[in-house]
Amino acid sequence: MNRLLPIDPSLIKDNPFQLIGSDWMLITAGTLKSFNTMTASYGTLGELWHKKVAYCYVRPQRYTYKFMEKHDTFTLSFFDKKYRDVLKLCGTKSGRDIDKISGIGLTPIETEAGSVYFEEARIVLECRKIYYQDIDPANFLDPKIDTEYNNDYHRVYVGEIIRALSRKSAE
Repeated sequence: MNRLLPIDPSLIKDNPFQLIGSDWMLITAGTLKSFNTMTASYGTLGELWHKKVAYCYVRPQRYTYKFMEKHDTFTLSFFDKKYRDVLKLCGTKSGRDIDKISGIGLTPIETEAGSVYFEEARIVLECRKIYYQDIDPANFLDPKIDTEYNNDYHRVYVGEIIRALSRKSAE
């Protein structure tokens, strides 16, 4: 398997709408000894406070939430389409109930900072949490948004991208 190589995050050529919203990602927090991962299709990549950042959204009832709260770093892993079934499983099964990693063909790897990502990913963003905010329905300017949530609001995490890895070279 081709190794993931460090890359400047600003050189990633993928369309973020496709990458996050359509292809999905795994949000992973914890250490190799104890971590959880979940599939997400909400997120943002950009610039904030003169830093390259990634936003991700996690509901408090998700098992991954406790790992996000406990640890200073997290990763976002993006995969080729052949891993779609793996992403579906990681988005529908809870790590509280099953060992999601066992038997699905992903190999967890720990970074120097102690974050966990997967060797099979094609792009990985390692992030250090720099801000969080709970979504407050009182701030919705479009009341239709609230009807979609059913009182099930996310916490937004902003992570400074401290390391980016890519299987492809950035041209």
